Amino acid sequence: MGGADVTESDLQRVTESHTQLLTSFLGSQQKAKESIIYSYNTNINGFAAVLEEEEATEIAKRPDVVSVLLNQGRQLHTTHSWDFLMLEKDGVVHPSSLWEKARYGEDTIIATLDTGVWPESKSFSENGMGPIPSKWKGICQFEGNTAHLCNKKLIGARYFNKGYAAYAGPLKASFETTRDTAGHGTHTLSTAAGNFVPGANVFGVGNGTAKGGSPKARAASYKVCWPPINGSECFDADIMKAFDVAIGDGVDVLSVSLGGNAVDYLKDGIAIASFHAVKKGVVVVASAGNLGPLEKSATNVAPWIITVGASSIDRQIEANVELKNGSVLKKKDYPLISAVYARAANASADDSILCKPNTLDPEKVRGKIVVCLMGENNRMEKGIEAARAGATGMILCNDFISQDEVFADPHFLPATHLTYKNGDAVFAYVNKTKNPQGYITPPQAVLNTKLAPLVADFSARGPNGITPFILKPDITAPGVNIIAAYSEGASATSSDFDNRTTPFNLLSGTSMSCPHVSGVVGLLKTLYPKWSPAAIRSAIMTTARTRDNTMKPIGDSYINSPIGTPFAYGSGQIWPNRAMDPGLVYDLTVNDYLDFLCGIDYNQTALRQFSGSSYYDCPKNYSVLNFNNPSITVPNLSAGRSVTVMRKLKNVGQPATYTSSVKLSGFEVTVEPNTLKFDKIGEEKVFKLIIKANKTETGYRFGEVVWSDNSHHVRSPIVVLSSEE
Repeated sequence: MGGADVTESDLQRVTESHTQLLTSFLGSQQKAKESIIYSYNTNINGFAAVLEEEEATEIAKRPDVVSVLLNQGRQLHTTHSWDFLMLEKDGVVHPSSLWEKARYGEDTIIATLDTGVWPESKSFSENGMGPIPSKWKGICQFEGNTAHLCNKKLIGARYFNKGYAAYAGPLKASFETTRDTAGHGTHTLSTAAGNFVPGANVFGVGNGTAKGGSPKARAASYKVCWPPINGSECFDADIMKAFDVAIGDGVDVLSVSLGGNAVDYLKDGIAIASFHAVKKGVVVVASAGNLGPLEKSATNVAPWIITVGASSIDRQIEANVELKNGSVLKKKDYPLISAVYARAANASADDSILCKPNTLDPEKVRGKIVVCLMGENNRMEKGIEAARAGATGMILCNDFISQDEVFADPHFLPATHLTYKNGDAVFAYVNKTKNPQGYITPPQAVLNTKLAPLVADFSARGPNGITPFILKPDITAPGVNIIAAYSEGASATSSDFDNRTTPFNLLSGTSMSCPHVSGVVGLLKTLYPKWSPAAIRSAIMTTARTRDNTMKPIGDSYINSPIGTPFAYGSGQIWPNRAMDPGLVYDLTVNDYLDFLCGIDYNQTALRQFSGSSYYDCPKNYSVLNFNNPSITVPNLSAGRSVTVMRKLKNVGQPATYTSSVKLSGFEVTVEPNTLKFDKIGEEKVFKLIIKANKTETGYRFGEVVWSDNSHHVRSPIVVLSSEE
């Protein structure tokens, strides 16, 4: 449904049909109305209701019911980065920058599904903004009189909490608002679409002008995440309703920094809802999740979603440790104590060394710098425990697994985070010195650090656990130590012990990398309003970088995998200025996605959930290997065997002739034809990639195929899993 020809009476009839269906099972129209939480009647046809398991099972048996989904719980995935991505240089924007070419994302509407928004943030000032686009149909929902809280920048705010309430029980009036009291949603929305804010910093560190990827885009917030219940903050019933409404409101880009474990698409509310968004031309960008470096940990893996991993930038927030090694004691030196020697009477050594809550003895810690070990509990929680016990400061030392990955956090007390090697040296000094003393220097931002980007250890990895033919994540973007706007209704560390607030904060996670890509998508939507979501996804993927700022291959912070692979970074690190001129794209239509679902053996009942029609004619002899994805994955190729993969390229640049080159160690690879001549914009050409595995080559191998006209380099990663015959 949806569109200008749909009336309120049409929508009401859909809602009534939902009530009638449920009434036929529950025996009472009144009971049916009381059970229904949401009616998805605009772009998604369905409803959310509170049912007993037996009732849901019976409803699922009806031939006109496509699927019954559990109201799954999801977790939130948590501005020098634009300089690092070369949209500007030292605050100066070159005329050839995508920012200039795309008018800073002017009039594109970017929305987040998150914890809401802090509307008073300067990042959502309407300075420099023109009239709100006429296509916008959204509203503004805050507590009390809300008219003044939305403006020409923050043009909409809605909240959805009925799915959450089904688990939490009756909610207080404080839940009837889109206001962000967690900080996460404000951070992500301002990263994607925040206006220019000079003099932004986090407690005096990292001073500069904050801005989003599309600083002149319109911003909208859909609050679907609330205080955690059993580890979940966001529920599918609310998420799907937000998708349904946002599509009708007129958004162009949906940025979704949340997710759960990857499940079959038919049971994945985000996958189903995002399909309906893509059908209407809305680009959906989602975080890959923070369960790295585990294999198959990436979530939001549907091929119509742009799935984003996290990497570092070339700025570090440093606070150094100076150890006293001489007889002269400086006034600034403080006693050091290992947390294991500071444990409380009822605490174990294993817990106290990690500075877990209530494990440190104030009599032993007071006035000292306590040395804690990384692992298990939250980094800032360790600092809170040190402060509770009266410590002057905290030195957080990485364990062996964490190695060199360090984070800048707004700790409650002076603190620093050290690599495994440096932390080991500090522990050795404290353990072997009779009167260990030292000092933590004030934090400062250090620029142009090497090696960057580096894939974050926490960034979720492939291979795709649902459809191994589709490489995920798709792309990597800055997600470590990102400064952006923050809710002043939340504490800086999200701890009740901490009453500090800050208008900007440092956060890390794929939640932070996702809106970086959303901001770039906003620019591309302004520049190419008629491009499909697939064309935009392709442009971003095929122009990505695979080398760091020393021209070496992108590294991986995970100790057992120092060299990054496509399972960690997808196609590579996003390169916005290249994405605006990709030359060629791998385009896809809605029917291509439906053919893909046919290819993974979805039946007609399942296809209806995505197509919206009663029947879809699946192609005969279709191979998922030929799904026109910008990456190429062959998940099982026996040694000595060969496979043929087909792809189709569309010209979005000037007439040109492209020549292919291919790299894939241990395989014989042929591209047919080897050259493609394009005479006009929109022209499409098909090529074949024939891959033959050597008899001795087994395991995953990574390579690439590149189409070049000397000006453009259209690169697709290749992943092949070869096994013995």
